[in-house]
Amino acid sequence: MNRALLLLALLPLASHAEIYELPPEGIDVIGSVTTVRAGYEDTLVDIARRHGLGYHDIVQANPDVNVWLPGEGTEVVLPTQYVLPSGPRKGLVLNLAEYRLYYYPEPVPGEPAYVMTYPMSIGRMDWDTPLGLTSVVAKAVNPAWYPPASVHQERLDEGREPLPRVVPPGPENPLGSRAMRLGLPGYLIHGTNRPAGVGMRVTHGCIRMFPEDIEFLFEHVAVRTPVRIVNEPIKIGWDGENLVMEAHPLLEEKPLVTVDEPGGEQTVEAVTESEEGAAEETVVPKSALTYATERFVDATRVRDASMDWDRAERLIDAANGMPSTVGAGIKTASAPVSPEEHADL
Repeated sequence: MNRALLLLALLPLASHAEIYELPPEGIDVIGSVTTVRAGYEDTLVDIARRHGLGYHDIVQANPDVNVWLPGEGTEVVLPTQYVLPSGPRKGLVLNLAEYRLYYYPEPVPGEPAYVMTYPMSIGRMDWDTPLGLTSVVAKAVNPAWYPPASVHQERLDEGREPLPRVVPPGPENPLGSRAMRLGLPGYLIHGTNRPAGVGMRVTHGCIRMFPEDIEFLFEHVAVRTPVRIVNEPIKIGWDGENLVMEAHPLLEEKPLVTVDEPGGEQTVEAVTESEEGAAEETVVPKSALTYATERFVDATRVRDASMDWDRAERLIDAANGMPSTVGAGIKTASAPVSPEEHADL
């Protein structure tokens, strides 16, 4: 069995991630929006986890449904359609504004390429996850956690019991059973002992994943795999002849952090969450329309399109994370677009 097929065979047993055949260049939309009925004991968080979604995803798509008691038989929207982030489809791409990670396994010659996508938690507003280019530099099974001084101080300031110098592997360890260290000093992609928080802005800067998701990724993501961390609250891409937008609430703008890929493979036995947030730098926040304009320009560099900006603004206002058509390709002068072709825009 080749590597790509092996990934497909193992995934249902190991993770609830969404996996899709990677579309060709020029096509950017994967998946589809579906619905399920809530069971008697379900919470939205339970339903989200079963379908490769996090808290942020499920709540945005179901604003009128009670998170903790949706009610038996309630129809729940599963926002499992995605516009792929802009840029290279390689390694790990973490879109902070979307609370979502994309993994592009190295394709096997002669076989289709695939993309997997997982929900994730990111750093709180006072513990930002930085943007930029880095790589996986080390991996640890059952890591110990050495809480940094800043975390100790935070607990003291809140009047909570102090942490030990070292938190050993086990149910009290917030890193869970797996951790992958990034080239950004102090930052990790790791599991959790509190899976209900996946898909929220709750960490000290690290990327937190469901235990089953990090365990699967850990086995398949090699040291030196490139990692690109982006902030794309607005994504625009092509679905056939249609231009599609996906909108999420804005995060405040962060400075770009670029880290050279370190050489040499290494193994770690103990890791820490970050002691530092993003670099202290004043950046003027972008508006949602600025993000949309940037993404529109990127999407139409090779292929012209018309854009319904009124519809785009309505999607931005809704910010529910579900892609919708906002434009269409412009045909050449020899094959003009008829009014009927744009009637649904």
